[in-house]
Amino acid sequence: MREGSLEAPTRHPLDWQSEAFYDEDKALDEAGRIFEICHGCRRCVNLCNAFPTLFDLVDASSTMELDGVARQDYWKVVDQCYLCDTCYMTKCPYVPPHPWNVDFPHVMLRAKAVRFGQSGASLRDRLLSSTDAMGKLATIPVVVQTVNAANKNALARGLLEKTLGVHRERELPEYASRTFRPNHEKSKSVPVKDGKNTPGKVAVFSTCYVNYNEPGMGHDLLAVLAHNEIPYVLVEKEACCGMPKLELGDLSSVSLLKEKNIPGMAKLARAGYAILTPVPSCTLMFKQELPLMYPQDAEVRAVQEAMFDPFEYFVLRRRDGLLKTDFKAPLGKVSYHIPCHSRVQNVGQKTRELLETIPGTTLTTVERCAGHDGTWGVKREHYESSMKIGRPVFRQMAAAEPDWISSDCPIAARHIRQGIKEEKAPAAKAHPLTLLRRAYGI
Repeated sequence: MREGSLEAPTRHPLDWQSEAFYDEDKALDEAGRIFEICHGCRRCVNLCNAFPTLFDLVDASSTMELDGVARQDYWKVVDQCYLCDTCYMTKCPYVPPHPWNVDFPHVMLRAKAVRFGQSGASLRDRLLSSTDAMGKLATIPVVVQTVNAANKNALARGLLEKTLGVHRERELPEYASRTFRPNHEKSKSVPVKDGKNTPGKVAVFSTCYVNYNEPGMGHDLLAVLAHNEIPYVLVEKEACCGMPKLELGDLSSVSLLKEKNIPGMAKLARAGYAILTPVPSCTLMFKQELPLMYPQDAEVRAVQEAMFDPFEYFVLRRRDGLLKTDFKAPLGKVSYHIPCHSRVQNVGQKTRELLETIPGTTLTTVERCAGHDGTWGVKREHYESSMKIGRPVFRQMAAAEPDWISSDCPIAARHIRQGIKEEKAPAAKAHPLTLLRRAYGI
């Protein structure tokens, strides 16, 4: 039995502000140390494309060991990692407190930061990661219809692939003609008591995706809060959470976005609000990534402690005896996918737990990476790998012949529906918040 084997994984802060962090030789030295351990274990071979890429490099080398792999080929592994954190949180037996201190995602993030510091990002990657700016531009009246039409036009998509490297076959989310934030419903609920596990009022960080792409998800969340008589407000002066920039290794932009978001959110946290975001990646950004970048920042810690996944909040509210269960509409058969950024929050399967309480609902739960990530699966060079990683998920989700396909990550849900569509007519896609609202009949 290894030392610390019965202890929960811990995470060391990210030393991103030190000069040594950006030293390429030192970064590759640490990558090599961890690659050597991964090569000897190979437990994560089925998680994503990063580990098969690493193991293939080793197996094809002259020594069949890591010392036979050219250090420049380490970057091939880095390119395949989309920082889902699943290897760290669910698979690796050598994470801290084990003395080997294996943190594969952080060594990948460090390498991405080194490369970003050396050469920046391509135009495509800058555009794809600038979700707020792109959303504001794309949702201008007239522009929105043009963008949505172009995203469905084969000729336009071929041009987009040639010029920007966005794969022509990837189904892209539409932009909304009416964004969420200026058009959200006002809370009519009066203050209610706190529960043992939950504050009695909520602040919603709406996210770029909900604001510009699927505002219905945000309206569904507010409707469920209103039905349960939970007063809510929207976080003011909201900017992108920073996850797309983090995935590029652009940590200075993450820092700038943190300065825009955290002060106002910390004020709400200290005023006793639970903070909810409808997108798991954004929740994870405030629960884990920013606290690891700013471990001594009291405002970041305050936001971290107040941050909830929506279904985590609702399940805890139910345990407090304060969530209504007056469900009126059965959901039928639901194939539900748990995305990686929900799994690694370590709160359990809260969405499944609540949806299973709805009468007339049969849930098929799939807990496996679907392979899309935020922008990774959009890119021309990763599209085929993305579909390959997702194929087992597509098959499991389709096998139940569901009425609904659902995932807490709306991008993963679209990806899954596209994958199923290759073989058969898929069921309707709906976010779990949408299904919950439907069950309430509101």
